[in-house]
Amino acid sequence: MAKKILVVDDERHIVRLVEVNLTRAGYEIATAYDGIEALEKVKSEKPDMIVLDVMMPRMDGFEVLKRLQADASTQDIPVIMLTAKAQDADIFRGWSSGVSSYLTKPFNPRELLTFVERIFQSLDDRGPSGPDDGETVWEI
Repeated sequence: MAKKILVVDDERHIVRLVEVNLTRAGYEIATAYDGIEALEKVKSEKPDMIVLDVMMPRMDGFEVLKRLQADASTQDIPVIMLTAKAQDADIFRGWSSGVSSYLTKPFNPRELLTFVERIFQSLDDRGPSGPDDGETVWEI
């Protein structure tokens, strides 16, 4: 069964570009065009990953991410921020908010696909039981 990715951006051409490239790579795609629609789609579509813009109408990507992380049923969904916000402070905010990856526009669709594949591979390597499956986990 193909992994499902929710693509969220208010720029329809960006959504289409991401959708075409990820579909060609074998992923199932759901789309949303603002933050509120994104949260609705997360509930109805149950995506395995979210590609999320920051600057959107009705609710920005950081607020969407905050709400996803506050809900136990969605907090583990990996999120790739795909945004034009390329200032160091924005990138730091993205990373400190818990995104799995942060990619700035303009972007190379092949680079996005590489991030998607690496994140899914990392999750597959970790397995269903997470890091506490008999391995020693060191805290510093």
